[in-house]
Amino acid sequence: MSVNKVNWKQVGHVNEPGRYMFRFGWLTIRPEDLVIWMQFPDASFTLVQTAAPPLAAGNDDPTVETEEFHLGAFELHVAPEPGLQDVQNIRLSDEVAPRVQSSV
Repeated sequence: MSVNKVNWKQVGHVNEPGRYMFRFGWLTIRPEDLVIWMQFPDASFTLVQTAAPPLAAGNDDPTVETEEFHLGAFELHVAPEPGLQDVQNIRLSDEVAPRVQSSV
């Protein structure tokens, strides 16, 4: 089972809640989804498929069934703090190597 995810860039940096048509179907974006994207622009959300809304009664036009989605769980992609890699790259032997003094 594959899990499809989308990020803010993929949905065109939408800035208002609503229902939007994309290549994969309709996507409903709620205000709370936008709050997360505004705080964490690189976050990605899982697409959750929902039931399609009922077709309008009495409409004689042919309809094209499309899939409906909303945003589910999100994943944050936070860059490491500056300098943290330097700390992780310190060799243990550099920190605890005994200092040898010559007595000559």
